[in-house]
Amino acid sequence: MAQVTVTIDGKAYRMACEEGQEDHLIDLADRFDRYVSHLKGQFGEIGDLRVTVMAGIMIMDELSETTRRIGLLEKEVEALKSGRAGAVEIQQRNEEQVVSAISELAARLEGLTAKLNGRVPVN
Repeated sequence: MAQVTVTIDGKAYRMACEEGQEDHLIDLADRFDRYVSHLKGQFGEIGDLRVTVMAGIMIMDELSETTRRIGLLEKEVEALKSGRAGAVEIQQRNEEQVVSAISELAARLEGLTAKLNGRVPVN
């Protein structure tokens, strides 16, 4: 297990993480520190615990909104997939109808050509 030291609000914390996750943990701590710094800038010294709780709530609010938006996008993707499947089915039916119509026209043209040439069409 790897260990890294992160700094939040000027205080160093030694933390363990999976091998290879060190940079990710440092990035997460840096992002959290920005929340804490932002809140301290807005409210001043209101206590470490209170600032930490407020930063956690802000992050959870963003996570909740992100989760909600992902859910909406997943529904939209499913609707698009469903619509696409329906459109493909309609396109296939239309192509079959066009092929059938062209075959009928070809047969009629052959019949007309035979009549014009004085031959009896073979059916």
